[in-house]
Amino acid sequence: MSIDEGDEFDYMVDEDDMANVMDDEMLEDAFDRDRLEAEDDYELLTRVTDTSSAEARRGKDIQGIPWDKLHITRPNYRKTRIEQYKNYENVPSSGDRMDKKCKQMEKGGNYYEFQYNTRLVKPTILHFQLRNLVWATSKHDVYFMSNSSVIHWSATSCNLSEVLNFSGHVAPKERHPGSLLEGFSRTQISTLAVKDNLLVAGGFQGELTCKVLDRPGVSFCTRTTFDDNAITNAIDIFKDLSGNVRFMASNNDSGIREYDAERFQLLNHFLFPWPVNHTSINPDRKLVAVVGDCCDGLLVDSKNGKTVSTFSGHLDYSFASAWHPDGMTFATGNQDKTCRVWDVRNLSSSVAVLKGNLGAVRSIRYSSDGQFMIVAEPADFVHIYSTKSDYKKRQELDFFGEISGVSLSPDDESLFIGVWDRVYASLLQYSMRHQFGYLNSLV
Repeated sequence: MSIDEGDEFDYMVDEDDMANVMDDEMLEDAFDRDRLEAEDDYELLTRVTDTSSAEARRGKDIQGIPWDKLHITRPNYRKTRIEQYKNYENVPSSGDRMDKKCKQMEKGGNYYEFQYNTRLVKPTILHFQLRNLVWATSKHDVYFMSNSSVIHWSATSCNLSEVLNFSGHVAPKERHPGSLLEGFSRTQISTLAVKDNLLVAGGFQGELTCKVLDRPGVSFCTRTTFDDNAITNAIDIFKDLSGNVRFMASNNDSGIREYDAERFQLLNHFLFPWPVNHTSINPDRKLVAVVGDCCDGLLVDSKNGKTVSTFSGHLDYSFASAWHPDGMTFATGNQDKTCRVWDVRNLSSSVAVLKGNLGAVRSIRYSSDGQFMIVAEPADFVHIYSTKSDYKKRQELDFFGEISGVSLSPDDESLFIGVWDRVYASLLQYSMRHQFGYLNSLV
């Protein structure tokens, strides 16, 4: 992403500038002493209460928002949010132009159903454009950023445990060539990935911190670059064709770097003409989708970094990409408020253009079986597209709050959404719908 060099921190989240569920206008009216007894009603509106699927079926708001105590109805507040939400753009009016050019796909899909919302979980965001901060390693285990800490949440025991705390000093316990044994102090985490027993956190100064989940302490620390524009924008963890775990870091210094996760050695370093915001490698490990501070994207050879193809169509900068398991199809998410689906066999135009409701597409996930594609906006909406219907049918998940990340469990059974909000921060959990629901009781 582009950064204004005149202000070192202009890219960091400012709560006063972010839209929140319980914004000042709503609170002022809702807590008007002439209408409510302020203390009792404030406690009612803000107290921590979880919501189960059974409660939601009985009519409780999935986030526990007591709309009957507010001066505005949910439909009217939704309308206001859509009208007033400010989508961040690097190319002025890119979202407006796409709003005029394409229509949304029809709603009507019903693929995942609400399971639980826990407000014990408090996901946070440090960089307003980077939203890959929630990762599920099973249908019960979720890792996420909360302030300066990586936290593990168990959906079965409802326990929170701190995995790493970056507010102080973090140093590796193992020795690997190239590792900074002195470690880092007060790292500001910009992006996170957790997969295949490996956790990799990227920082604002190009830091990479790696932890093997079943080993004590941190395994590896390195600074990818000392460039002034060094922020780590994304991490992609994958296995090579031999089953070895690798990870790829995308940086604002216009580079991507591939590391071996066993010896933590740098395998490849490729440079591009613009800051790289996201990369993802295809299933056969031959091609890498590269998107960043350019309206066009690249497919590059994973071995030498040479450009194989360029694809065009977006009107702004992209911050998300993902591959379908078939290896022929991939998707990109852009600040022009669209997700585009591409076929590597014909990149002259996109297969589908999928428009959001209010903001940029910040995260994309395909299910492991390829049946669904999850698309997250920066706030309020996550869309689930059916690939079998050629992306023409979708389920819309509708809530309120900034989205810190979305993640499917490896078996696709659970979908987790991190919600960042001053009042209603939480973790939403959805479960895949099955035609024969009674079978679940036997599992």
